[in-house]
Amino acid sequence: MTLILATLLGAGGAALAVTALDKPQPVNTADRAAIEQVVREYILSHPEILPEAMRNLEARENKKVVDENRAKIEKSFAGAWEGAADGDVTLVQFFDYACTYCRASRPDVERLLSEDKKLKVVYRELPILGPQSLDAALASLAVAEQGNYGAFHKALYKAGKLTPQVIREAMQQAGVDMNRAKAAQSSPAVKEEIAANIELQRALQLTGTPSWVVGDAVLNGAVGYDQLKAAIAEARAKR
Repeated sequence: MTLILATLLGAGGAALAVTALDKPQPVNTADRAAIEQVVREYILSHPEILPEAMRNLEARENKKVVDENRAKIEKSFAGAWEGAADGDVTLVQFFDYACTYCRASRPDVERLLSEDKKLKVVYRELPILGPQSLDAALASLAVAEQGNYGAFHKALYKAGKLTPQVIREAMQQAGVDMNRAKAAQSSPAVKEEIAANIELQRALQLTGTPSWVVGDAVLNGAVGYDQLKAAIAEARAKR
């Protein structure tokens, strides 16, 4: 509102608007109606400002929700992360192994990790595409408890279509204790992690996978390397 009034009324109007904000004064009905009419006419004449206003509103709402849940979002489940253990920026990916867009985003993540040695990537399992998604997520978290997450993550993405055999082979390639992993897949901790990720999805209003959280930003979809890199840079600049 202040920005619009400043544009319409010039520097003098901006100064008055700031003064009014600094020292709130009662506004009579006639003045309020006149101001609202001016603003309404400006918006109708410049509808292009509305998408920007909505993006700003969405960003503020995202920041509020992220701040309220930051510890839950950025803290990995056991070893379900890659990159710098003490990274100055954490990129969180909500993903599903059955999601083709998640698979397509994998080279972007690998490139970011190879270029940015201060980046930590935390993976949050969001198995929403069917039984095979859940099987892979349970196996993945079981592997994370043994500290072999990165190897399993890469092997499973490389393998292609999810099947019990493919999941088992990816676990074997990661060198995990299969008996221990089998027990972990049905453990309360693993099930609670998936339930917690679904709750975070709802709180953040994530539209699907992949989705990303970095700094105060929430990004939906396979947004690509450039947008992820820009969001990481922005988060780092705000630290």
